[in-house]
Amino acid sequence: MLAEWFPHVVEIWPQFVQATWETIYMTFWSAVIAVVLGIGTGVFLVMTQPDGIAADPPFYSFLDKVVNLLRSVPFIILLAVIAPFTKYVVGTTVGTAAALVPLVIGIFPFYARQIQNALLSIEPSVIEAAQAMGSSPLEIIFRIYLRECLPDIIRASVVTLISLLGLTTMAGAIGSGGLGDIAISIGYARFENDVTFAALLVILIMVFLTQVLGDQLAKKVARM
Repeated sequence: MLAEWFPHVVEIWPQFVQATWETIYMTFWSAVIAVVLGIGTGVFLVMTQPDGIAADPPFYSFLDKVVNLLRSVPFIILLAVIAPFTKYVVGTTVGTAAALVPLVIGIFPFYARQIQNALLSIEPSVIEAAQAMGSSPLEIIFRIYLRECLPDIIRASVVTLISLLGLTTMAGAIGSGGLGDIAISIGYARFENDVTFAALLVILIMVFLTQVLGDQLAKKVARM
């Protein structure tokens, strides 16, 4: 059955499996780094805004502009622009390890802005009450902001992870490996449409599983 519908995929099966693992590798590690940077940046944006718990308008203005700037750069252009920096960090601009640098830089500002919006959903009166009871900024961050907004943070993480999967395919199209690479270099270049379709199918399955598991986790956390 597989050989009938996907004859060219069967011919390159080990390479196709390797490409799938490369996509998972790029998505997982860039997501881990982007989550750390994104949550940190989102928290700083909320804390240092003019009416924040650690208000610092100049720092907020600077950080806000950096996030906006990075979000505005199309990913395909970002890949080329930061190529020298990527080579400096990992020693090459080709391969899955090299893809992590632009993937993180490309996705974490998007995630940081979603974290900021999630944290801003907390009523100011709740923060004021916590301050009145003597809670420190760190206690407010962990006990109120991150704890109360956890379902929204999970949903934002799901959206970000799905967007990240799309970016990995774009990175793969210029030699970073993964399903995007195999879909373009083999499926598209050699007119082997079954390879392209199979790569698309695997990516759609990843997106579906991410969405379902993320929604279930968010609902479970919301009921706690």
